[in-house]
Amino acid sequence: MIEPAAPALGATSEVGSLRTVLLHRPGPELRRLTPRNTDQLLFDGVPWVDRAQEEHDAFAQALTDRGVEVLHLSSLLADVLAFPAARAELIGAAVDDPRLGATLQRDATRHLAWLSPEDLASALIAGLAHDELRGHGLAYQLMDRSDFVVPPLPNLLFTRDSSVWVGDEVAVTSLAMPARHRESTITGAVYTHHPRFAGAEQLYGAELEHLEGGDVLLLAEGVVAVGVGERTTPGGAERLARRLFARGSAHTVLVVPIAQERATMHLDTIATMVDVDAMVMYPAVADSLVAWTVRAPYGIADDADTTDLAVSGPEPFVVAAAAAMGIDKLRVIDTGLDPVTAEREQWDDGNNTLALAPRLTVAYERNTVTNAALEAAGIEVVRIAGSELGSGRGGPRCMSCPVSRAPL
Repeated sequence: MIEPAAPALGATSEVGSLRTVLLHRPGPELRRLTPRNTDQLLFDGVPWVDRAQEEHDAFAQALTDRGVEVLHLSSLLADVLAFPAARAELIGAAVDDPRLGATLQRDATRHLAWLSPEDLASALIAGLAHDELRGHGLAYQLMDRSDFVVPPLPNLLFTRDSSVWVGDEVAVTSLAMPARHRESTITGAVYTHHPRFAGAEQLYGAELEHLEGGDVLLLAEGVVAVGVGERTTPGGAERLARRLFARGSAHTVLVVPIAQERATMHLDTIATMVDVDAMVMYPAVADSLVAWTVRAPYGIADDADTTDLAVSGPEPFVVAAAAAMGIDKLRVIDTGLDPVTAEREQWDDGNNTLALAPRLTVAYERNTVTNAALEAAGIEVVRIAGSELGSGRGGPRCMSCPVSRAPL
C-alpha cells in the first residue's frame, strides 16, 4: 500500500484549513512544579498533571476528528536523538549552564550520553534532578537535593512560541525568559535533523534578538503582525521583517506595541484571527491598539540587516491591518463583555483561539460569554476543557504550532 504524501509544509494565514500541527503532550516536566519554583518556571500554580494530560488528549483528539494530522514534539525529538550530531548538540545545550562548573558538566554529559533516545528525550524535557545523577565535585556537593542539574521545560507545552512557519520556512525563535531558552534548541534540532522536515529552510534563529511565536500573526498572505512587548523586542521584529521581505514571504509587517505584563505577554493573548477578515479581540484594547507599518519599498538583499526599511505610523491597528490586507474593514468580534467579565475571560485565554478553517475555531469552554459572542458572529466554536492546561497561561493557539495550512 502506498502511503499518502505528507501535506506541504508552511502557512500563509491564520485561518487556512489546518492540515498538520505540532503539539507537546504535558508529561513528567509538569510533575517537577512545586509552590517553590512555579514563579521561576512561569506557571501560576501547581497543575493537576493527570487532568492536564486528559485535557490535552481531548484537544489532540478534537483536532484529529476534524482531519488534522497531529505531530507530537516528544516523539520527533526521540527520533532525532538517534542521530549522533543531534545528541551532541542537545546534550551540550542542556549542560551549558555556569551554575554547574566543569566537573558537574562532565558528569551530566556522561550520564545523558548513555541514555537511549527515548530516555534522553524524556530527560531533556523533564530535566535531571540532583538525586538522579551520581555526581561529584564542589558544585554537586553544595547543590540542594531538590535542585535541578538540568531544569525541566514545563512551558514546552506551548509549542507556538518556539517556532512559527511563515510561507514555506520556519522561524526558530529566540525566547526571552531564561526558563524557556532551551525550548528553541529542541525545536531547532527537530527541524534540522528530522526527515519530516528535510529541506525546510530556517529564517530565524535562537541566537538572534528576542522573538516569540505567540507575537506573530499571519493576517493574510504577505501580511504579518508582530507584537512587541514583554517577550518580543523591536529589534526582533525588525530582523524578522527584513528576512521576510528578503525571502518574499511578506510585503508588509505591522509592528504592534502591547503592554509589557504577564496578562498580555503575547499579541495572541489579546487578539486572534477567526475568519479571513475577522478577529476576536480583548475589548479593553480594541480602541487603543496601534500599529507601525513596515515595508521595504526598494527591495532587500537576502538577510541584508543593514538595509533601511520604510516605517510609517502609528495608526489604529484595525485600520492599518485592513489597508495591508486589501480589505475594506477588519471585523472585530464585539464580545459585549462588561469590564470585569472581559478581564476574567482574557486572563483565561478567551481571546487565544486556534482557527481550524475560516469561521471554525477551537476555544476553552470556560469562556462562555466570549464563545457565545463568536457564535453569534457566525463562528463555529469547538470547545475544549482547559482548567489545568491554563495554569501556564496559554490557550489553544499557544498550545499548537501549525506546520501546514492550506492556502486560502
